[in-house]
This record gives sequence, C-alpha cells and structure tokens, in this order.
Amino acid sequence: MSEHIVTSYDNDLNDLRRSISEMGGVAEKMLVDASTALVRRDSNLAQNVIVADKRLDVLQREIEEGAVLLIARRQPLAIDLRETISAIRVSGDLERIGDLAKNIAKRVVAISDQQIGHKIVLGVQSMADLAEEQLKDVLDAYASRDVKSAHDVWERDGAIDALYNSLFRELLTYMMEDPRNISFCTHLLFCAKNVERIGDHTTNIAETIHYLATGETLTDRPKDDASNYANITAGAAA
Repeated sequence: MSEHIVTSYDNDLNDLRRSISEMGGVAEKMLVDASTALVRRDSNLAQNVIVADKRLDVLQREIEEGAVLLIARRQPLAIDLRETISAIRVSGDLERIGDLAKNIAKRVVAISDQQIGHKIVLGVQSMADLAEEQLKDVLDAYASRDVKSAHDVWERDGAIDALYNSLFRELLTYMMEDPRNISFCTHLLFCAKNVERIGDHTTNIAETIHYLATGETLTDRPKDDASNYANITAGAAA
C-alpha cells in the first residue's frame, strides 16, 4: 500500500475520531444544561438544549456515512475495522443521549410555571450529576482507549439505578399524598427515567471500548432498576 493511501486512510480514521469528540462535547453540554434548566425551571436554557439536538443528529449522520464509505473504500481489517464499527456504535449512543437530554428539556418547558418542593427536583439532579460524570469518564476512556476506565464506568451504572429506584418510590408517595402533585411528579418521573437511560448509554459506550480494544464483548451487565417491580408491587398492594 502506498504512503499516499496510508496517509489518506489515517485521515479518514482521524475524521471519525474528531467527529465523535465533537458529538461527545455536544452531548455533555446538553445533559448539563438540561439538568440545570430543570433545577432552575429555566425554559430559555431548556430551549437551547432542544435546538442543540439538531447538531448532534447531523454529526451522527455524517459519522455513519463516513464509516460506511471508509469500509467500502478501504476494506479495513482487525483493529481498524473494529474502530470503524465502534464509531458507528458510539455515535448512535451519543445521539440517543442527546435525544434523552432534549426530552428532559421539553418537560422543563412544560413544568416551568409549576411550584413544588425543591427537594424532589434535587433528587433528579443527583442522578444527572452521576450520569454527567459517567459520560465524561467514558468519553475520556474512548479517546485514550482506556479499557480499565471504561470498565469502571460499566460497573458504576448500578449507582444511577439505585437512585432512580429510590426517587421512583418517593415521587409515588408525593402523588398519593396529594393529587395536585401528580402532574409535576409524573414529568419528574419521566425526567428521572431519561437520566437512567443516559446512564445505560454510557454503559453501552464502555462496552464498545472493551470491544474496540479486545475484540470481545462484555456480558452480565450490572443492572439494578427495580421500578417495574416496584410498580407491580404498588399495584398489588392497592
């Protein structure tokens, strides 16, 4: 293979890496801004998150198209093929993280004029803080191909699930105590679920990093979301 072709190939891979890095930055900011908007009931900041999602969608399409063209033109093997496939996977997870942050922002707009105890909202913020930390760490791990750090993120997902389970029960209690809380608490439940799903997508990225570095797939993902069981139990008790 000529030096010209090798250089061009490296440029294609670097373009994918840069686009993933940009996607990661956009997704991180969307999550931070969405959780901040929720705590402050800031509908203007929430609208900024909603608008930012369009850029994330464009980047994801560009990465997919670039990766497909790279495979067709270069026919990569081994680690290069895994890197190309991993870029597609990671871009998909980042796009979904953006969608979930956008969904939180939309609910902020819907509840911006409602009043309820600040403590309940802080529960969602605590979840978001963990998700933000996991997202930052997993993106750093992807950039450095750090399997150990990626595995650490993979194992930490249970902390977000545990917070979600606790918040789920707390919000149900608020709704049962006063029907006037139902609308606001329902929106918060969806916000919390969106954050929990963002945690799942950071775990997906961690698994992709493991695949990229080793060619193997992680199994037996840690999971502690008992909200469905809690819902069934609450229904049976009623």
